[in-house]
Amino acid sequence: MKVPVYDKQGKQTETIDIDEQLLGGEIRPALLKQAYVYYHANRRLGSARTRGRANVEGSNKKLYRQKGTGRARVGRRRTLIRKGGGVAWAKTKTREAYRLQMNNKHRRLANRNALLAKLVDGEVKVMSELAFDTPKTKDIKGVMEAIGIDRTCLLALDESNVNAALAARNISDITVCIDRQLNAFDMLNHRYLVITKDSLVAWLAGPSSQTSKIVGEPMGSCANEETT
Repeated sequence: MKVPVYDKQGKQTETIDIDEQLLGGEIRPALLKQAYVYYHANRRLGSARTRGRANVEGSNKKLYRQKGTGRARVGRRRTLIRKGGGVAWAKTKTREAYRLQMNNKHRRLANRNALLAKLVDGEVKVMSELAFDTPKTKDIKGVMEAIGIDRTCLLALDESNVNAALAARNISDITVCIDRQLNAFDMLNHRYLVITKDSLVAWLAGPSSQTSKIVGEPMGSCANEETT
């Protein structure tokens, strides 16, 4: 698969050749959904808390006698039907209660397969470089308009590219992430992916392209092809 590479003016300068087999060969919806649910669930903090009957203040004593008052019978003050009482099925789950498991082989394949789905739909914009002298929002906005970004966008940048990250943070439709942390959840949550050529090559050759437990054993590689 030949993917065009653009400069900051939106002009195609070259193409990069990516092996589809490196990305899974075909789009696998079931695997992508499994990965999406996995990443989504593991981001839950489990910080929601409500108080049950045992957690609120108040006596266990019956408020008044059962008969002879002419009023409806009541129990303790902490009952869930009274104001200030406890909550039924109080929320007490922690972060660990929501965590899911997914083995490394399937997770890495899902990450690559999400990239393949984006490439097939033409939603990946590979840039030759995205360096800026100053962090100006106007500059990054001009680049996005030049390459046809009109919806939500995931901007994957190298950690050293601080100016581009600062320039993009004021644009509501752009989410900035570190290129080596690119995953299926972030890619599927945005319409476009914008990434530099160097970052894409490094991501394909890094841990995301490994299927075994041996570090540094990639499945394949991608080559560059200059255009005239």
